[in-house]
This record gives sequence, C-alpha cells and structure tokens, in this order.
Amino acid sequence: MTISTDAFDPQSFLAEAGDGRTITKYAKNQTVFSQGDAADAVFFVQKGKVKISVVSDRGKEAVVSILGPGEFFGEGCLSGQPLRMATVNAMTSATVTRIKKDQMGQLLHEEPLFSEIFTTHLLKRTIRIEADLIDQLFNSSERRLARLLLILANYGNTGTPEPILAKISQETLAEMIGTTRSRVSFFMNRFRKLGFISYNGHIEVHKSLLNLVLHEQPHIDT
Repeated sequence: MTISTDAFDPQSFLAEAGDGRTITKYAKNQTVFSQGDAADAVFFVQKGKVKISVVSDRGKEAVVSILGPGEFFGEGCLSGQPLRMATVNAMTSATVTRIKKDQMGQLLHEEPLFSEIFTTHLLKRTIRIEADLIDQLFNSSERRLARLLLILANYGNTGTPEPILAKISQETLAEMIGTTRSRVSFFMNRFRKLGFISYNGHIEVHKSLLNLVLHEQPHIDT
C-alpha cells in the first residue's frame, strides 16, 4: 500500500474514504466505540461534536472531554493500548473518519505534513489536560464552569465565541467541572443575569465571560 503522492493533502485525505479509512455519519447519542472495545484505529471528527466518558468499576460515569471538528481521538492504540479506556458518543449528528492503526502509523512515518498536524494535536491535548488539572486544583467551580463554556464555544480558535449548538445538560457540565448540578444551575442563572451568556434555543457565550476567568478573585464556593 502506497500512501505518498506528489501533493499529499491531509485535509482531503481525512475527508475522503479510501484504503484503510472509512467515514461514518453518527446520529445524536450514537456510540462510536465503547469502553473495553478493541483499540485498533484512530478517529478524526469532521463535523459535529463527540463526548468522551469513562465508567468506574463502581458504575459511576464521568465526562472527561468534548471534542469537535478537526480533533482526533482514540490515539491510545498507537502506544500499545489494547482496549478502549473510554466510551465515545456523538453529542450531535457527527461525521467521523476512522483510520486503521497500521495505516495511521504509516502515515506518521511517510508524510511529514500529516505527522506535524497530528503532533500539534497531541501537544494541544496535553496542554489542555494540564490546564484542566490546574483548573480543578486551584480555581473555584464558578470559574471552572466559565472556562468550560468558553472552550465549548471554541473561544480562542475563532476569536469570537460561537453558539454552543449541542444540548449539554447541567448534569454533564457538573461532571466535567467536579461539582453538583444545583451549583451549575446557580452559576448559569448568575451568568445570564450578568449578561455573560444568553439562551436562544442554545447557549450563546459572550466575550465578557472571559473577564470572570481572567480576573476572578479566589474564593471558596463549594
């Protein structure tokens, strides 16, 4: 199998089905893969959003990440992970490219541009995980919620927050920031009264919410 061409285009490659890769459209809430499945491929989100969650031995579920267009997931198989350690479900209708593990390895070896894109993704993911850990350790739950809403609205990627089109429950938001649904409800109402967010069939995040993340004074709220 030969992957390389004189004009290899990573975006076109990821957008089209071919040798070693398939494209699947998922309905809202449909499962991409489940915790415990064989880890044999890497996935790329073309459209929509997906939710990554983990269930503990005691049956408690935790949402660990929400990914959108342009993001990879399932890359643990490249480091020898035999089974999936999380479940991935579509939060909205989503289009996802599946790349077999062997072909992914070949791509990274033979295509420098693709390797650069994927390495950048891994670095961004690592930075995000570190920031999430710091957020959990040192910031109030109100500030953690504000930061999460900005991330979900893609602030920083486009320069202006986008509407959060996926309907994300307050329970899910609470799981992601480590607090209770009642606290999330309280903060969401407060954000709306202060003009930080608005509702119009979906959550609209305003740039003013960034002030809370940048300038909030430390306090105990939980």
